[in-house]
Amino acid sequence: MLRHLSIRDFAIVESADLEFLPGFTALTGETGAGKSILVDALALALGGRADTLQVRDTAERAEVGAEFSLEDDPELQHWLEEQALEGDPERLLLRRVVERGGRTRAFVNGHPVTLAQLRQAGEQLVDIHGQHAHQSLLRPDARREVLDAYAGLADVALQSARAHREWQSIERDRAQFEAHSSARMREQEQVCEQVAELTRLAPAQGEWDRVAAEHSRLANALALREGAGAALAALAENEGAALAGISTALSRLRSISPYDAGLSEPVALLESGQAQLEEAARALRRYADGVELDPQRLTAVEARMEALHSAARRFRVEPEALGELLERSRARLQELEQAGDPGALAQRQAQALARYRECAQQLTRGRRKAAARLSREASTGLAELALKGARLEVSLVPGTPGGSPHGDEGVEFLFASSAAAQALPLARVASGGELSRVSLAIQVVTGRAARVPTLVFDEVDAGIGGAVAEVVGRRLHGLGAARQVLCVTHLAQVAAQADNQWRVSRAGGGSRVQVLRDTERVEEIARMLGGVQITETTRRHATEMLRLRAEHGRTAARPSTGLRSR
Repeated sequence: MLRHLSIRDFAIVESADLEFLPGFTALTGETGAGKSILVDALALALGGRADTLQVRDTAERAEVGAEFSLEDDPELQHWLEEQALEGDPERLLLRRVVERGGRTRAFVNGHPVTLAQLRQAGEQLVDIHGQHAHQSLLRPDARREVLDAYAGLADVALQSARAHREWQSIERDRAQFEAHSSARMREQEQVCEQVAELTRLAPAQGEWDRVAAEHSRLANALALREGAGAALAALAENEGAALAGISTALSRLRSISPYDAGLSEPVALLESGQAQLEEAARALRRYADGVELDPQRLTAVEARMEALHSAARRFRVEPEALGELLERSRARLQELEQAGDPGALAQRQAQALARYRECAQQLTRGRRKAAARLSREASTGLAELALKGARLEVSLVPGTPGGSPHGDEGVEFLFASSAAAQALPLARVASGGELSRVSLAIQVVTGRAARVPTLVFDEVDAGIGGAVAEVVGRRLHGLGAARQVLCVTHLAQVAAQADNQWRVSRAGGGSRVQVLRDTERVEEIARMLGGVQITETTRRHATEMLRLRAEHGRTAARPSTGLRSR
């Protein structure tokens, strides 16, 4: 359940902190006050599309945070553990930041996440029905998604799409194999020869640098030994060597340093230098003794360098890249050998097709059962929405021959406005008002079946009114008994059925949200009924609407606490 929504510099909202309650909450207010902006802010926190226009004019970034209760949601808790996104075990925090420059950042429980991860979390928390949802029923993919979600087939549909892509990919590989078999055989022969030659050469990682260093040392062994010997002689062995001079200087200074403490620093420096020069002399002596002239080893190293250099020139790479080339060539040879086996390719294709067919058949079986159930429940809902005798038939129609990523069939919504009328495609026969009511009936039915704890309806009651609007309000209130329901509405009949009512208004260039208590709620319902001029008659009507709702066994509006909006 949604507990808290924090909004900063989003669109026209400078700052808002909203505390939510269970049940059915209605958001009302004048057109343009910012009611749908609150829904847009929530959608952003759930991973919705970001736009720099969402950043308030005077700000550098917009930020939206949403807090949800995690009670009785073990699946989501398990998902958070799998993703290493754990936080407080009783709550979940989502946050989204949109900067004016276009950069966006997403967080779950304070952990930076990808947009895909944020959406995965959001899909398990909230289902938003937009104000233009009725128009989406005219799109084949939207109808299919509605039925699959209602049937609990969303995961199977994803598996079907993946299996279809895999099958098609292997089929393309097989077609390319047949079309380019001769070219592939030539390439396989070339790569095989290359692998054989490089395997015989056996270039090791970093070998070229090591061989080049050894060659330099062996080729210059005489010069190295003579140079080291000359340096050693000048340092320690010749007459007037450096160490002898330092020793003489130290002996003289030590004899006079007791007379002046100022000589202690030069003495210390010379002593340090003497120690370092002695160590250098020992190192030079060891080095000179270790340098050997080895013509045979030099010849072997030169031969190895020539072999590496020759192979590198032939294969058009640097000598140090020969080892990597061998690994790449082996991998490519394996690919060509696997692709070069038409039997193995055909077997892989058959296995991929079998996986896809299994998913497609599972979709078909599930869709058939769900289509009949959705048809019955939506038709019942149409009767309650003043479309008595009207019916909705969810029909499965043949899809692309051989199947598509979405299975073997498409989904068509057929509508009949009366019991005697023939059911025809919704787009051909439904008026705008009928389309809105069909959409609402479907959303109420699918909302009951949804697993998410929070349902949001953004002006989905457009195009209806009167007694029908009251029925819509009752249906939303009924949903609120099992789930948290938020509804943006302009209809007093819908708002009067809510457990809680908020009024959104423009204030100081931004939006202000106010939780309505009893008297305030009467005034808002009266405004929705009567417009600008609120009379005692409209107030009595508003009071009567709220009283009748209470008499029908529904609880009176419960005031929220802690809501802060600026």
